Amino acid sequence: MINIDMKPLLKGGISRYSLVVGVAKRSREIADEANEEKEILVEKPVSLAVEELLDGKFAIEEPDDSNKV
Repeated sequence: MINIDMKPLLKGGISRYSLVVGVAKRSREIADEANEEKEILVEKPVSLAVEELLDGKFAIEEPDDSNKV
């Protein structure tokens, strides 16, 4: 289990829910890409996704609230 400081990840008003969903989606992409290339991952896909987020390799966008009823 990784223990990280959430403050840098929640910058820009990103909710915890969006953070979890975004990291989960990216980690699934990482795992699928490794599987397609027959590559064995040394680190867990979630750890790699968090590192990519911290490095700015992908961004998480909050959904638009204008669709609320």
